[in-house]
Amino acid sequence: MGVFDNGYSFGSEKKEVDEGHVVVDGIDFEEGFVSENKDDLQRRLGNRQIQLLAIGGTIGTALFVSIGGGLNKAGPGGLFLAYALYSIVLGLVNNCIAEMTTLFPVSGGFIRLAGHFVDDALGFMAGWNFYIYEALLIPFEITALCTVLGFWRDDIPLAAVIAFAIVLYAILNVLAVKLYGEAEFWLSGGKVILIFLLFIFTFVVMVGGNPKGDAFGFRYWNNPGAFAQTMGPGMLGRFEGFLGGLWSASFTVVGPEYISMVAAEAKRPRIYIKNAFKTVYWRFGLFFIVGSITVGVLIPYNDPKLEAIIAGTGSGGGTAAASPYVIAMQNLGISGLPHFVNALLVTSIFSAGNTYTYCSTRGLYGLALEGRAPKFLRYCTKGGVPVYCFMVTMIFPCLAFLQLGSGSATVLGWLIALITAGGVINYIVMCITYIFFYRACKAQGIDRASFPYTGKFQPWCGWIGLVWMSLIVCCYGYGAYTPVFDVGTWFSYYTMLILAPILFLGWKLIKRTKLVGAREADMVWERPTLDAYEASFTDEPLGFWVEMLQLVGLGRRKGGNDQRVASISA
Repeated sequence: MGVFDNGYSFGSEKKEVDEGHVVVDGIDFEEGFVSENKDDLQRRLGNRQIQLLAIGGTIGTALFVSIGGGLNKAGPGGLFLAYALYSIVLGLVNNCIAEMTTLFPVSGGFIRLAGHFVDDALGFMAGWNFYIYEALLIPFEITALCTVLGFWRDDIPLAAVIAFAIVLYAILNVLAVKLYGEAEFWLSGGKVILIFLLFIFTFVVMVGGNPKGDAFGFRYWNNPGAFAQTMGPGMLGRFEGFLGGLWSASFTVVGPEYISMVAAEAKRPRIYIKNAFKTVYWRFGLFFIVGSITVGVLIPYNDPKLEAIIAGTGSGGGTAAASPYVIAMQNLGISGLPHFVNALLVTSIFSAGNTYTYCSTRGLYGLALEGRAPKFLRYCTKGGVPVYCFMVTMIFPCLAFLQLGSGSATVLGWLIALITAGGVINYIVMCITYIFFYRACKAQGIDRASFPYTGKFQPWCGWIGLVWMSLIVCCYGYGAYTPVFDVGTWFSYYTMLILAPILFLGWKLIKRTKLVGAREADMVWERPTLDAYEASFTDEPLGFWVEMLQLVGLGRRKGGNDQRVASISA
């Protein structure tokens, strides 16, 4: 008999509502005592906000700007193969974290899951790796923001832009969770509009709808070719180019970690979060795989403007027009549209930085909850904002001021090298955690089919994801060895990889932690609180498009959506 036979079974859950009481599987929760979480975060994010937040975390600056570097190294064919392959494997990782997060939508997301099911030391390492990774993404986005703003003029006061962005992030993140969610909903909507606009633009111009009347189609796949030769001639050079595209994909293709981190503030996590995870697969295919194709169609991998931007030797508007899409518009003699696209790029980049500010703050809060960060960081405002975590996080955006002395292209290169390894380590942690989670389910006789979401082809997805991501993180800095070993480049690539085992072993030795045995793993954990919370709703959940129609006044419910019988925060 497994632990799910003791009255906490999804298949046998009984919900009754009687005179202000909520009864779940025979447990009576009086009105005013059904909490949203076991901590102070508040569940205020609705379905439409969750779905757009998931997209907002997926579509970042890299898809619009940094992807040009991958095209230059791999060529259009190599870039497409790299992005398709990486998206497929990351889909396997998503299959793992989706099952665990929908069952346990706890504060701290996959960070706390790692500590709970594997080893407290792994949770410590995962938490600090994720925090540093997300916090470094904030200055990356601010630096990219300064780069695309330079499209209009070269004398923009960058210091003022950086300071203004930091202040706006502070306003949107420190007031209330609901304000953040609403702001990110509209900003992420701008990203969706932008990506579809660029896809339509690509199709129109490739069939001849451009000022030159040139129906170039897939010309650049033949001339200069589908595969670039990066460091050597022949097949070896093409393979090295493909690897360059693969490293670009490992930086660009993201998503599951952001859904996991937002789960603790979703109104109905086991419905809204599950739906968000399920949409990851088509988002990978639509945004990243199709995006890699469109970039390879629009410009050749050896475009002079693109190469000048990557080398940092361009001047004037060419340097600022860092997006391959804007370069293509300029090459085709299209006026007006580049300005509109660049304006949407600004909002998209700002939105990405806003998401990273939110996730890094919640990551630090998750560390504090488990005693892996100072206790004072657990404090939350009445609006459910971990304000001290936020204040510590806002130190990192100041790194964007480095570009005032070194140039934006140089700083972007530093940050990309540091960030990429941290992101891949996150996925390695998710796979390890799922393998331990799966073993615990088997050992305790738990039927995974009773979970809100059951991952397919398990545990093979976890093992394949673990092996693949481990190879990526160990090999992606091989460029530091050729043609001559460069110490500075090597450290920029492998700093996060060096830091991870130090964090793990250091915490393990200090705290004398042990691996969690399959039979000892607590498979109940925070489920009673979450079950009671979800059972307290009195209305049916709404779909995404129904909530979208409500924005224009259609189908609104009296009293609002997601009404509950009992809540301590009511």
